[in-house]
Amino acid sequence: MSKIIAIDLGSTLSEVSVMEAGTPTIIVNDEGSRTTPSVVSFVDGERKVGSAAKRQMVMKPKETVTLIKRFMGCTYDEVLEDIKHVQYDVVNENGYPRIVIGDKKYSPEEISAMIVGKMKDTAEAYLGEPVTDAIITVPAYFNDAQRQATKRAGEIAGLNVQRIIAEPTAALLAAKLNDKDGKYMVVDYGGATLDFSVADVMAGEDSVIEILASSGDVYCGGSDLDNIITEWIVKEFNNEYPGFDLKTDTMAISRVKEAAEKAKIELSNVNMTEINLPYLTAIDNMPRHFVKTLTKAKFESLIENEVTKVIEKGRDAVRKSGLKYSDLNGILLVGGTTRIPYVQERLSKEFGVELIKNINPDEAVSLGAAIQGGVLTGDVKDIVLLDVTPLDLGIDTMGGVMAKLVEANTTIPVTKSEIFTTAVDNQPGVDIVVVQGNRPMTADNKMIGMFKLDGITPAPRGVPQIEVSFNIDVNGIVTVKAVDKATNKEQQITISNNGGITPEDIERMKAEAEQYKEEDKKKAEDAQFINQSESMALMIEKSLEDENLKDKLTDEDKDAVKPVLEKVKEAVSKRSIDDVKSAMDELNKVWEPIVKKIYPQTENPGQSFTFDPSQFGGMDGTPKNPFTNAN
Repeated sequence: MSKIIAIDLGSTLSEVSVMEAGTPTIIVNDEGSRTTPSVVSFVDGERKVGSAAKRQMVMKPKETVTLIKRFMGCTYDEVLEDIKHVQYDVVNENGYPRIVIGDKKYSPEEISAMIVGKMKDTAEAYLGEPVTDAIITVPAYFNDAQRQATKRAGEIAGLNVQRIIAEPTAALLAAKLNDKDGKYMVVDYGGATLDFSVADVMAGEDSVIEILASSGDVYCGGSDLDNIITEWIVKEFNNEYPGFDLKTDTMAISRVKEAAEKAKIELSNVNMTEINLPYLTAIDNMPRHFVKTLTKAKFESLIENEVTKVIEKGRDAVRKSGLKYSDLNGILLVGGTTRIPYVQERLSKEFGVELIKNINPDEAVSLGAAIQGGVLTGDVKDIVLLDVTPLDLGIDTMGGVMAKLVEANTTIPVTKSEIFTTAVDNQPGVDIVVVQGNRPMTADNKMIGMFKLDGITPAPRGVPQIEVSFNIDVNGIVTVKAVDKATNKEQQITISNNGGITPEDIERMKAEAEQYKEEDKKKAEDAQFINQSESMALMIEKSLEDENLKDKLTDEDKDAVKPVLEKVKEAVSKRSIDDVKSAMDELNKVWEPIVKKIYPQTENPGQSFTFDPSQFGGMDGTPKNPFTNAN
């Protein structure tokens, strides 16, 4: 079996890893970083993913998509609160959120697929071979719709998603806790989601990791702390300038959000930080600045309620597991937000057990998923994972009551069946409404699918026997079947909650993703050529003024070169690749005989004086030696 890559598709950062020689390895991206921002931008017709996209957030907030994980597998109504905290436009299309960039609409899965595609490209560049199979991680508390949406994102990116694995489960593998017997709790507090999982680890020749219970909130993360600091800054600024609302200035808010995140990170290591935003906005045509110190104490008071919500989810996980605090052997910290000292203090105070910090919290999930990939390929043979479904699953019954067939925290894979009957005499069919959630009434939970079983033999109510079966696979994906026991007639569905995306849409998106890949490659190559052409033109311009060359360059030489250099600079300023290439060809023709005159010794067979921009600088335009021979 070929290598399976592991993708931690995070809310703010993503990573990709692979098993190599029995060891999980984080793959470094093209910017030399082990993590890639989960950000996509569309600027001047060019799509960027990762750090290049994140750099556009302040200047082009409406064209830069962040926190897309919050929208995955959700209806429009479910993300109304999140829409308030993003800078780009989100609209309602047939009940589902769509991101609007210019005149085009994108589904959350499509945006996520661009991030997954970046991870795929990173892995292929490292491995030197095509990648077709992947494991993608999700929060343990993701419901079926969200898991399905994540799988679709992988498919759109051209991957066969072998497994959807819960993030806390992956982290346990990475921390090598499978070597020690014990009960452990994992807190995964990331950029936009929160998970607690309680696990029973049984060490031995075949280590078994059994998830006993999970709890969490897919709308609780470090970005919410950023929002709290942002609101504080806005309030302080508006107090200083009464009658003005800073939120009306989109670019200013982008800068504030960036400063809020920076302040949050700094306050993990220092007792105070200065938030300094010069020329933040203009009021009455006068520039206005924001300078204020945020202390650690003030920061902790601002986030106290949010962290209390975190602690409550931890309590819930322990309660569901049937354990006591004293039964826990440790708490594994995962996700960048667990770096905040106040979060660690509250966890330690509440549960009274060791906080395990033996692994980079940003990388634990991806590394653990790589180990799971090794399990699937047979490279890792001594680990068994037993995961759980995070929420109750059942169907709607008379009176709007949810009949639970699979309880939350049931080990998966699992199959559960129950007999139901009709509600009225001679009922010819029944609607099977599939529901997920932990509330007793159907209306308070999430409907994830519906199908009809008809052709039931006419009979008084309560007589027909209809067996409803739920099957949950290792990915947590649900299939529901209903059978009339009298006729053996059956109907079933695999819950797909497709987010308004048809199979045809997926195929179209896959084709577009591949098309974009080629287009992006060409745009990057063109941008590189333009940048390097500019570098070369600047170096030639400097050569014309070089004191060491004044005796070798005549006025006629300079007069011949200078207008062509102006052509190159004008073409570069317009970012027109055709014009730049044309101007560079002209520059080569003019400059080549001059170089031969300056360096007559280079007139040897096989040597060239043609200036190829690719020889003179990298993507950043850093000049190389302009007089290096082509061979």
